[in-house]
Amino acid sequence: MCMTLEEQLVNKLTEKGWHIACAESCTGGLIAARIVNVANASKVLNVSFVTYANEAKMKYLGVSQDTIFQYGVVSEPVVAEMAAGVAKESGSEVGISVSGIAGPSGGTEKKPVGMVCFGFYINGELTTKTCQFGNPGRNEVRALSTDYALQTALELLSQ
Repeated sequence: MCMTLEEQLVNKLTEKGWHIACAESCTGGLIAARIVNVANASKVLNVSFVTYANEAKMKYLGVSQDTIFQYGVVSEPVVAEMAAGVAKESGSEVGISVSGIAGPSGGTEKKPVGMVCFGFYINGELTTKTCQFGNPGRNEVRALSTDYALQTALELLSQ
């Protein structure tokens, strides 16, 4: 039987003795929910924030208002601050963050519907990525984003 991405992630974190924290916007807690699907998730999941509002990103994650103003909330600089902030605030070795435009509205020419930015803080190292998932529908963008975040975190932890 194949292990799910979340099972593999929980196993990898358990092997390392590390903890994870999530800072989610457009995914609305789906990443944390997937991790919680796994038995023994409580050994690795410290905390998860759904910071949908900009004010919440600043208050709970330490995202700079200047960063949001300069780059926009859907940007790699913002998700970098989100990932580092959630890891720091929770005392976790791993922080995952996501901010994007799930649709059906809200997109622009420069930031279309389906654009999602990801931040990964892994034991002091920050990695950011941006994906363009197109416009397959709001919940599909959220599901694809969740899969991508889990897969990428697992790959970074395996390096």
